[in-house]
Amino acid sequence: MTGAIIVTLFCFLPTGIAAIVFASQVSEKWKAGDAVGAAESARKARLWVIVSVVAGCLMWVLLFLIGLGADTSTTT
Repeated sequence: MTGAIIVTLFCFLPTGIAAIVFASQVSEKWKAGDAVGAAESARKARLWVIVSVVAGCLMWVLLFLIGLGADTSTTT
């Protein structure tokens, strides 16, 4: 759950929310005795954390390149 919250705050909000949703399902399913469902929710949460990190990194690189391009076009 901690990883899902961190990537939501610092990487990419939309996919981070999906990670939080799946991470929150893990303990509920585990308490209900659904070990297979808990493992599946944990796998999906981990996948969305990874997607969030990759999307966040790509976003920052893209923003950097756009900023770099805007900076060079205004030089005389």
